[in-house]
Amino acid sequence: MNTRVRHLADPTEAEIAQLSEVLIDCVEGGASVSFMLPLSSEKAHAFWGGVAADVRSGKRILLVADDEAGIAGTAQIALDMPENQPHRGDLAKMLVHRRARDRGFGAALLRAAEEAARDAGVSLLVLDTVTGGAGERLYQRLGWHRVGEVPDFALWPGGGFCATTYYYRKLA
Repeated sequence: MNTRVRHLADPTEAEIAQLSEVLIDCVEGGASVSFMLPLSSEKAHAFWGGVAADVRSGKRILLVADDEAGIAGTAQIALDMPENQPHRGDLAKMLVHRRARDRGFGAALLRAAEEAARDAGVSLLVLDTVTGGAGERLYQRLGWHRVGEVPDFALWPGGGFCATTYYYRKLA
């Protein structure tokens, strides 16, 4: 499958609504991505509105992958780093709607994020992901390096602790 990934430099209200749907679906599916159940559409929309502001100001890169129903996946690269880390970016909120899983969206988004980071002058990407989850398998398969695990790092959307694992990828 040839998955189309595109940059959103100025997300529209319609795109923010679709991104909100992806976020809500992921949280409802059990993804530990900073939000608890129930996640309202208003809260999701406010989150994506903040992301859109960061994108417009150059603090963040926003990528989306589309399927026949619209935005099916997304990834971000946070670029607003401390002054002693201008070479680093954080890969964040890589999300794929359940309708699009196991169709190559995650791999396409990750490859596009690495390329976008390189184009932005980033030579090191860092991320954290739920230990033992599908994301972890993807990152390992595509050459990311495992740093270590932090127990009880966050909560699952329905409650209860989950561990996170940190990864990095040198791009230069």
